[in-house]
Amino acid sequence: MTMKLTRRAALGTAVALPFASIATQSLAAGAETKANSTVARSFQLGDFTVTTLLDGSLPRDGAQEIFGGGASDEEFAKVSADNFISPDVAQFFFTPTLVNTGSELILFDTGLGQGGIQKALADAGVGPEAINVVVLTHMHPDHIGGMTTNDAATFPNARYVTAAAEYDFWSAQEAGNRVGDLVAAKVTPMAEKMSFIEDGGEVASGVTAMAAFGHTPGHMVYHLESNGQRLILTADLANHYVWSFAHPEWEVRFDMDKAAATASRRNVLGMLAADKVPMIGYHMPFPAAGYVEPRGEGFRFVPVSYQMMG
Repeated sequence: MTMKLTRRAALGTAVALPFASIATQSLAAGAETKANSTVARSFQLGDFTVTTLLDGSLPRDGAQEIFGGGASDEEFAKVSADNFISPDVAQFFFTPTLVNTGSELILFDTGLGQGGIQKALADAGVGPEAINVVVLTHMHPDHIGGMTTNDAATFPNARYVTAAAEYDFWSAQEAGNRVGDLVAAKVTPMAEKMSFIEDGGEVASGVTAMAAFGHTPGHMVYHLESNGQRLILTADLANHYVWSFAHPEWEVRFDMDKAAATASRRNVLGMLAADKVPMIGYHMPFPAAGYVEPRGEGFRFVPVSYQMMG
């Protein structure tokens, strides 16, 4: 399939966390929502405009302990060297996605809650009040942190969608559980505006949930389709663009059910590779979009380049 990446006349210089400060402009859901900057990048998918939003980026030590559970030191070092990255330090990216269906603005995940989502939306020409739907792929802190700002709803006019299994699990945690407490503060106050989705359920026409449990009990990925063009929002299915693709069986510290997470990775990445469908991954290097190809017993993430431009 072919996707087109829109362009502005000039691009800013990319840096680790380059948040430009511009005025927020609200758009009606049917209006054009396109961007091409260091924090917001738009792609055309049929009649949908899909915009990735860089909420933040930071390095973290201990890469093998995070992403290489079950790997030998030699294996991890070789895969890292083969891909020109350090085996010791990982660069984290946090990338919510905005989908303009022509009738609704749907935001997938809300970021860390440190102001990055608002700045990236502003770069795309969208104010928080214009968001119609907020979908939570799961409820780890870096996905729900932006639900509120100064204890008020960041997206005051939105309805909310998430998996029932995800909400039920975290809302049942006793006080003192870090994630459970954050869910109680950030998500539970929106419960009356929230609907719960199951595998195969529709958020909107052309936007379908796909169960990919393991990372968390109700972790979902989302299938987008418009005019025969397809894309999968893979959320936290694979947390690193090299290690989690090359060896889907390597355990990731953040995966709660590691066997189920491995099975989900192999299932979804195998489908993407076989069908040649592009993906957007929450923790992929910005702009977080690319393709998947088979590589030995695993896979390789192929970042977008000019093939998605137009």
